[in-house]
This record gives sequence, structure tokens and C-alpha cells, in this order.
Amino acid sequence: MESCVLPLTEQLNLDSSEAALLPLRRRLHEAFSLSMDRPLFRSTNALRWMESGQPLDASGAADRLVDVHLAIQKAGLPGGKQSLISGSYAYYHYCQDRFNDAGWGCAYRTLQTIISWFIMQKYIQGPVPTHHEIQKALVQLGDKSPSFIGSRQWIGAIELSMVLNHLYNIESRILSVNSGAEVPTKARELAAHFQTQGTPVMIGGGQLAYGLLGVDFNESTGECRFLILDPHYQGAENLSTIINKGWCGWKPASLFLKEHFYNFLLPQRPQMI
Repeated sequence: MESCVLPLTEQLNLDSSEAALLPLRRRLHEAFSLSMDRPLFRSTNALRWMESGQPLDASGAADRLVDVHLAIQKAGLPGGKQSLISGSYAYYHYCQDRFNDAGWGCAYRTLQTIISWFIMQKYIQGPVPTHHEIQKALVQLGDKSPSFIGSRQWIGAIELSMVLNHLYNIESRILSVNSGAEVPTKARELAAHFQTQGTPVMIGGGQLAYGLLGVDFNESTGECRFLILDPHYQGAENLSTIINKGWCGWKPASLFLKEHFYNFLLPQRPQMI
């Protein structure tokens, strides 16, 4: 078999564009029999080290908790099958970075969590955009007027899908239900999303937004639970508080109110190396 080793001058050059390095990445994936739809040899996969000897987080999420759901100890639904997020994310919530967005920023924070997932899986490069940058993107798209920048206007799943596509060329699906009572009927479809895409989901409805990290579904009974990551938390990055107070945890279908409609934003994993 032809060796995949290239002369030193042709090996990974962090100054080269990702597009220019595509032939090299393809050869490496083929040589090691790796999937052709995961970015495993991009320059963003390289560890960057600080003088302290600790790895440097290029996503801008170094001061945030990562993968908080892994600390949940509660047993699963009897007879259920859990379908969970695949990969790591940072937990974004109200009032981080000394920025008071309580009461209106839940969708922004959930979008930041979603974007952190794409950064940490090396599909895109950071840092995670601020509220101002998210608002600016919506104005550039013509979805909002210039007065939207600096406002406290709530946004939903549709706006999040537009920002993901505009800033990162990430496509999304929108799953809509007319009533919270219909959400359990979508448990199978949501489980399929986590099994195939593995990305965090945003739930928008009733002037609130949440993150969804997984579904526990019993096919025999139709009973289901939802692994919610709640951006409404205000406080220190204290993992035990967040888990014990239920800011991240498994919730019953009764969380979704029958008098509200809900949109589920399902970001799609790019097919790329």
C-alpha cells in the first residue's frame, strides 16, 4: 500500500487553508480507514499549549462547564432507550460574562451552546458569537431592522436556524408541534436525530427556550422523558447546584404545556473531513 507519509514541507501547515489541505486529509482518512464525514485531521484538531503546559481552549468556552449531563446519576426510564447527544459542548446560561440577559436571552444562550458543540467537534472555528454578533447577523440577513441591535427582543428557532446558516453554513431542520400535548408523538423522531446527527437541539415555545440533549423513549408504552439543559440558570459554574436543582436533568413530557406550540431546531451535522 502506498505510504501516506508526505515530505515534511507537505505535512500539516497551520497557515494553509482548510480547503488546500483537503487532499492530505483525504489520504489520511483513507490510510487509517476513518469515516469520510468527520473532521479528524483539521488544523483545529491540533492542541495549542499555554506556558503553564495546559491545553488552550480556542472556543472561548474555557470558563464554562462542559458536558454537565454526564454528572446526572438518576436511573433511566423503565423499559426505555436513551438516545443522547454525541460529543462535547459548553453550558451557556443567563448572566455569564457579566452580561445581564435574564428574561430575554435564553434562545441566545442555547444557540451559543449549540455553536460550542460545532466548535468542540472541529466543524467550525471559534469563538462563540456574542448576543450583539447574533443580532448583527440577523440584521445583515434582513430579518431584523437595525434597531434590533442592542435590544432585548426574544428570538426563536427560526432565527437560530438563519444565524447558523449565515455564519457557519450549517443547515437545520425545524420540527413543529401545535400543542405541547403532541410532543410525545415526536419522541421517536427526536431519538432518531440524536442517533444520526448527535447535535444539541433547541426547543422554542411559550416565550421560552431550552436545550435538549437526549430522549429516553419506551417504544412499547410510548412513555418518554427529555434531557433538558436549561439556559435560565443564574449563578456560579457550580456543577452540583446545576444538577441537584434540576437545571440539567430528565424531565417528563408534562414540561410541555398543551396551550403552547413548540418548534424544535435540529441542527444537521456537516458531511466533511
